[in-house]
Amino acid sequence: MDAYLLDWASLLLRWLHLVAGVAWIGASFYFVMLDNALRTPARPQDAARGVHGELWAVHGGGFYCSQKFLSGPRGEPLSEHLHWSKWEAYTTWLSGIGLLAAIYWLGASTHLVDRGVRDLAPAAAVGLSLAFLGGGWLVYDLLCRLLGGRERLLAALLVGLVVVADWALHQLFAARAAYLHVGAMLGTMMAANVFFHIIPGQRRMVAQLRAGQAVDPLPGRIGKQRSVHNTYFTLPVLFTMISGHYPMTYAHPQGWLVLLAIMAAGVLIRQFFVLRHGGRRVWWLPAGAAALLGALVVALAPAEPDTDGPPVTLAEVQQLFAARCTACHAERPSWEGFAQPPKGIVLETPQQILQHAAKSAETVANGYMPLGNLTGMSADERAQLARWFAQQQAAAR
Repeated sequence: MDAYLLDWASLLLRWLHLVAGVAWIGASFYFVMLDNALRTPARPQDAARGVHGELWAVHGGGFYCSQKFLSGPRGEPLSEHLHWSKWEAYTTWLSGIGLLAAIYWLGASTHLVDRGVRDLAPAAAVGLSLAFLGGGWLVYDLLCRLLGGRERLLAALLVGLVVVADWALHQLFAARAAYLHVGAMLGTMMAANVFFHIIPGQRRMVAQLRAGQAVDPLPGRIGKQRSVHNTYFTLPVLFTMISGHYPMTYAHPQGWLVLLAIMAAGVLIRQFFVLRHGGRRVWWLPAGAAALLGALVVALAPAEPDTDGPPVTLAEVQQLFAARCTACHAERPSWEGFAQPPKGIVLETPQQILQHAAKSAETVANGYMPLGNLTGMSADERAQLARWFAQQQAAAR
């Protein structure tokens, strides 16, 4: 019953995380677009009111005029009806941390630890997970504070921070968990930017306007800087959220480099749209992203299966699965923490094994399965399964 309830908690948290993330990213992308698409106010009286820029848009059968004031309106009170974009960010982060806790912390021995990578106690693994989330934010925030105004140097150091964290996480955790933690670290930076800088800075500016004081522009500049960082973090974070479905990426022996390449492609794509909102179309950016992803497709292509060697029978494969796989992939899993077979895949009967032969061969060959190699599948057993599947394919031709 505990595993069943944990599955429901995971489902509901994942759903909430998705919905809140859509709301946060949608709002973030909209305001980045708005900021980059602003034009000089058409009416002199609007410029006199303090309007920095405006954007006319059409949507849903209506016309909209959005105006931006850098430090509030001049000669008129600030509206009492202000919309604050914050709860989308907080809800996304809180639900994401809930998912991390429900799956990777409570199930650390299965999902977080891979003893073929590092033989960690579950409690130590959870402690390292927390350290990366909190430590990543502290280092990032310190760099931003120290290098204000030196954006290129800051950007280079932030790239270095992500590279080091990506490599280090792959030396500690199971590959899928490492990918997720890179995304969780960036997501923590994004939410912390909102909580510690963007919203407090906006509150100070509003308080100064309400009090009739001159508005300090520094919080606005900091908020803009952190918002720009958030928009470049977004696509890499989104990839790590879906990466668990694609072991061909994280299960590669150099999975940390694969992740860097895919994140770089995401940044290039995001940069293209940021510039496009301002009226510039820099086509080498999406072309570069496509070339990078195309190179990965070629580099990660699996080797042709080896059909040499003695024939492997289906009975032998069934015996192998019974020893290494069906503790989880059974109608009634016996492995603690599983109320149902992962992804609904059952591997008990010959018919079920044949139905899932391609995916089983792929995930066993690349080391993704068994999770953390908890059942101790040997290299010879992996080769045996690969040879059986190759022989099946050859016979079908």
